[in-house]
Amino acid sequence: MAEEIKTKIKNYWTAPSESHFPNQNQTRNCWQNHVDFHHCEKIMTDKGGGVSTCEWYQCVYKSLCPLSWVST
Repeated sequence: MAEEIKTKIKNYWTAPSESHFPNQNQTRNCWQNHVDFHHCEKIMTDKGGGVSTCEWYQCVYKSLCPLSWVST
């Protein structure tokens, strides 16, 4: 599964369409992916697993959010 995620991240260009956020304004989608990334990161760290499985959320929120919001 991790290899599949790495392949997806490598070939990733932009955030996929999300049916929960059908409007043109993607602010909430940006925020939700940001929260999901940090939630996933915390869970994986607590379990002792690698946070590489959470990178997809990070790529999506960095793609959706304005550059001034993303500080890394």
